[in-house]
Amino acid sequence: MSVRHFLTIPDLSGKELSRLLAEAARMKRSRGRGRGVLAGRTIALVFQKPSMRTRVAFEVAVAQLGGAALYLGQEDIHLGTREPVRDVARALARYVDGVVLRTFAHANAEEFAKYSAVPVINGLSDLAHPCQALADLLTIQEAFGRLKGVRLAYIGDGNNVLHSLVEACAMAGVHVAAATPGSYRPDKRLWSRAAAEAKRQGASLRWEEDPRKAVAGADVVYTDVWVSMGDEGERGERLKRFTAYQLNRGLLKLAKPSCRVMHCLPAHRGEEITDDVMESKASLVFDQAENRLHAQKALLQFLFSGTRPQARSARHR
Repeated sequence: MSVRHFLTIPDLSGKELSRLLAEAARMKRSRGRGRGVLAGRTIALVFQKPSMRTRVAFEVAVAQLGGAALYLGQEDIHLGTREPVRDVARALARYVDGVVLRTFAHANAEEFAKYSAVPVINGLSDLAHPCQALADLLTIQEAFGRLKGVRLAYIGDGNNVLHSLVEACAMAGVHVAAATPGSYRPDKRLWSRAAAEAKRQGASLRWEEDPRKAVAGADVVYTDVWVSMGDEGERGERLKRFTAYQLNRGLLKLAKPSCRVMHCLPAHRGEEITDDVMESKASLVFDQAENRLHAQKALLQFLFSGTRPQARSARHR
């Protein structure tokens, strides 16, 4: 049986995405511990970057599905420095049944998956944050009872969160308008592919430099930090460039009166989002945070259902 990895949203088909979200919603409603699909399995969490939500959600998800999680920080592995990525991938596959990888360079995730004999999940890279996007769609679906036709505006940096968000929204038929400074636009090739997928699903994807144009008539306004991990050296310049992209009451008034607010956290209150918006009744922020657990549990079940733990040596015969 071939190994199934999850590095970006397009690793799922549209039907698989829909089924995964339905299962995540079912798991959330039942508050159950899943079907024990990870019984007898160990999932390694290999994290070059620090994390709260990704780490806790995956550790709890693995436990609720009957498995064991093993956390390995950068100080434990020194991925790509003490030894090559491909060597770490091949060695770990002899010990564990799956890997959640949180890394700086997306190329590391691709190389790790290429050499891994067990499923690899992208827990965040500089290009993509697909697990966050799954939780985002689950949150939108809960709030509006549907995905297709919802209008989402994203305000801020054209980063990994936006990349996975537009890929997921395009596949689900959600209209997206993204506003970023001109020099912080999202990846062109990824954007082009997402726009083509959106068109196939009867949705739209557009970029605006003016955040007011993007927010006009939106059902959801989404933002993220202006300075991501790895960009700290650009902090001063970024704060200057993004001042007009703050999600505040004034900007929110341009959206629909029933508009909801989303942020993937952690939030820098007073920078990309004001405290009053963060704490308003429109905020779905902590629903998003909770939904990381349910979406990741459904993802693990999807990747491991129908498979059985194998003897480590059998994987490499």
